[in-house]
Parts: sequence; structure tokens; C-alpha cells
Amino acid sequence: MSKTRPPPMPADVAAAFDAFPPVIGRRLRDIRGLIFRTAALTDGVGPLTETLKWSEPAYLTEASGSGTTIRLGWLRLSEAHCAVLFNCKTTLVEAFRERFPDTFTYQKNRALLLHAAKPVPETELSICLGMALTYKKRR
Repeated sequence: MSKTRPPPMPADVAAAFDAFPPVIGRRLRDIRGLIFRTAALTDGVGPLTETLKWSEPAYLTEASGSGTTIRLGWLRLSEAHCAVLFNCKTTLVEAFRERFPDTFTYQKNRALLLHAAKPVPETELSICLGMALTYKKRR
């Protein structure tokens, strides 16, 4: 993953990352960086709000209102997989599944599951993140 640094992490969010198993936490920190890089490169997104939702790191487009919340988590089904979660009332995961049928493992209409020890499909994930960060703007 690119070495561009995301902004400093709020203390409560850092504590949430620290509570994940180490391999999950490292991978989710990488994905956090990709979220911020994608937001910075996507027109109309603006700055992100980093907070906790359901005790998980969450990324909101509060300033621009351009997108829907992205959460990072672990489904506790396996220490091997981490999750990038989206609002289940959107059509995002369905669109990701159509566009990238074999790239990700999907959980219903709410999450992309990524193997924590394998390389992240950065290009494809960045496209998905960009779609979430502009979801409301595109509707």
C-alpha cells in the first residue's frame, strides 16, 4: 500500500483498532489509509470525519454529505478475515458484487470480507470506497 500518511487518529478510534487481533488491526489500519487516500483523490468528497459507530472505526462524509458511512471491523467468525462494512440499505454491495464477482468475499448486502494475511486488491477496493464516498452525490 502507498506510504501516504492519513491524519492522526482520534484516541477512541486508536483504542478500537488496538482491540482487534494484531493481524486484523494491521490490515484494517492499511485499509484506513486507503480510505483517506481515496477520499483525497475523489472530487467532491472533502474531509472525512473519523469516529466510532457500533464501537468500530467509521468514516463519514459529514462536511460534503457526498457519501455513506464506511466502517471497518472484524466479524469474529475467523481471525483470518476483516470486514469493510457499508449501510445495508444502500445498493453498494450489490454493485460491488456485479463489478468484482471474484475479487472479494461478500457478506449479504453489508460487507466486503478480506483475508487479513493476503494482499489487498487495492485498485478494486479503492473503486468500491470511492463509490461509497460519493453514493449520495450520485443518487
